Amino acid sequence: MRKGTFLLVVTLFLAGMIVWATSNVWATEKKGAEAAIEHIVDVQKYNRSIHVMAMLLVGFGFLMVFVKKYGRSAVTATYLLVSIAVPVYIFISSKGLIGEPKSEVDTLLLAEFAGASLLICAGAPLGRLKMSQYLLLGLLFTPCYMINEWILLESGLGLIPKGGFVDTGGSILIHAFGALFGLAVVMTMTTKEEFTAPIEADHTSDQFSMLGSMVLWLFWPSFCAGLVEPKLVPFTAVNVFLALCGATIATYIVSANLRGKIAIGDIANAALAGGVGVGATCDTAGHPAAFIIGILAGTLSTIGFVSIQPALQNWVKGIDTCGVTNLHGWPGLMGGIIAAFLVPGITANNQFKGIIIAIVLALVTGYVTGQVLAYFGRRRVPYTDEEEILA
Repeated sequence: MRKGTFLLVVTLFLAGMIVWATSNVWATEKKGAEAAIEHIVDVQKYNRSIHVMAMLLVGFGFLMVFVKKYGRSAVTATYLLVSIAVPVYIFISSKGLIGEPKSEVDTLLLAEFAGASLLICAGAPLGRLKMSQYLLLGLLFTPCYMINEWILLESGLGLIPKGGFVDTGGSILIHAFGALFGLAVVMTMTTKEEFTAPIEADHTSDQFSMLGSMVLWLFWPSFCAGLVEPKLVPFTAVNVFLALCGATIATYIVSANLRGKIAIGDIANAALAGGVGVGATCDTAGHPAAFIIGILAGTLSTIGFVSIQPALQNWVKGIDTCGVTNLHGWPGLMGGIIAAFLVPGITANNQFKGIIIAIVLALVTGYVTGQVLAYFGRRRVPYTDEEEILA
């Protein structure tokens, strides 16, 4: 081999080694950068999970203290319901019993969403359950919720193709399911005496309820944007705030016109309906559409409190203490239906099929759960703290 040829071979070999080493360094740096980005995204999700937990404990907790003699029990029940839903969801998920395995922070957020749906459900029989029955309700509700989530979002049982059902912020999965489950529970957890018992509020209890409503209003964008892509979080947040603003304005107008004066209960509840209604389309609807959805949801919710709830309660012979069907049920169903026409690339048939599945599953499992709860007895006096809490 000539000297020139030898030097050329050595040079090419060294160049190849340099390129190989450099490519490995670049690959390592790329993996490191991707891991760092993933960690940052997880931290951002964790921050939103804290907002969601504030909604569960402070928002829902204080929203339900409007019953003047049941405030301490309501916040205690809130603590217990969250404390049963989150670990039950995490345990079942970690064992792979229902649904696919997910990252730790995603599992935490999803567990909190289950807790939110449970609190919605518990708002229907609020004041008529023993404290131990709230725990039992959580144990029974959470697996049912997870089955619904598995069917709608993960193609469980092959009923809906994965990605065929759209519900980013949980209009159907969280809100409508929880409300209809609770409605089915009260069919068996409302006695004749409880059906006629007054649910009393006063200025103090209403003001604390408004505090809970404002906490929910404030953090609702984090709830809807909990698991969306990072680049869509700001867009989603603006959509949710616009929907909440639309619902608040609509609630004031409709409440004042239908009742003659503003009802503080309407403001505390129906003003939140925008967040419920826009949930399914919170990351896809345009800003004007989100505002309109909020107006429609606030209007529907207020009409629910004024007109639909009395007729519905007479029909099912059960009392919905917090009016969860009005705040979470009807606006949630509306939001899921709107998604069928507003979200590009989805099949309306899959969306409607998912809604029907959620309704049937909620009503059937909720009714069975109510029967189980009834087996463990009744409160002597509804809507009072004294039966179980020291004065």
